[in-house]
Amino acid sequence: MAEILGVGMTHFPPLSAQDERMTAAFTRMINHPSTPEEAKTGSALPAELVAELGDDRGLSAAAEHRDRLRRNLATVRTRLDEFNPDLVVVWGDDQYENFKESVIPPFCVLAYDEFTHKPWKNFHLGDNAWGEDSDTELRVAGNNRAGRYLAGGLIEAGFDVAYSYRPNEYDGLSHAFTNTVLYLDYDRKGFPYPILPISVNCYGGLVISAKGLFVDPGNPPSGDALDPPSPSPTRCFDLGAATARVMAASPWRVALVASASWSHGFLAACNRYLYPDVASDRRLFEALEAGDYDAWRSYPLESITKSGQQEMLNWFCLLGAMSELGSKLQWAELVETYIFNSNKAFVLF
Repeated sequence: MAEILGVGMTHFPPLSAQDERMTAAFTRMINHPSTPEEAKTGSALPAELVAELGDDRGLSAAAEHRDRLRRNLATVRTRLDEFNPDLVVVWGDDQYENFKESVIPPFCVLAYDEFTHKPWKNFHLGDNAWGEDSDTELRVAGNNRAGRYLAGGLIEAGFDVAYSYRPNEYDGLSHAFTNTVLYLDYDRKGFPYPILPISVNCYGGLVISAKGLFVDPGNPPSGDALDPPSPSPTRCFDLGAATARVMAASPWRVALVASASWSHGFLAACNRYLYPDVASDRRLFEALEAGDYDAWRSYPLESITKSGQQEMLNWFCLLGAMSELGSKLQWAELVETYIFNSNKAFVLF
């Protein structure tokens, strides 16, 4: 039987950029022409958000936020190195990158032999945090054999997942997987572990209609303008459980990783698309700490959409896996934030 490590982490905000750009998503939405002026006043915004902005538009808070995230990422990397996996399976969202109008699979196992990507070639947030040039190449080992094994096992278990042996419309790794590697190798000591990405269509109704990103807060897509929905939290949870069963029977030491922040402000209709739904995230985090897997599995897709928690579907996969294995939570931290546009959680099972 395989040994399995469960990991939850974030791939946002853009730690790859300088601190000055960390509030880019919040700035875009609060300055959007459709955002009413009355929503921008200090009295209309949470006190925590106003405090984070301070008198330098969030620059001081950004440095503190980066420090906190780096400490959490270092904890995850240390545990990963101690575990020394043969394979790192990562659930991540495809945000209108590798999958576009040609095909949108609910789940896709990326069974590549290797991933090669130039993360700064089209980087839109200025200079990167490491001072690397636009030709810098990120090369990460894949594992085609493990990908075929997992896809086959999931299909036999009743999950008709897609699988891929080469990129579709994106050269290399899309942002969820690229940032996972970049952040876990923040100190640039190398990332020696083969990865097996599983793309999850987290964006559902917005994947084509909003290009998987920002909406017009005054006229968000609705009705016939929306795409078909994403897989439900229940389906993601059950897919994670099936993944755990398949990989537990494998010959490999496997890290199962959910890579995503929690509610995103630029998706949170309940907060005028300005800041994350901290209260909803906190309730789910408390259920995670309590081992209340039923609260996770029964979470409605409508709540995901209302609270801007689309990318959390990756975490529902992880929680399903940990529930199936009866794994014990070893460590967890929730980093609540407002101007950095998404709450961050870190866990080890």
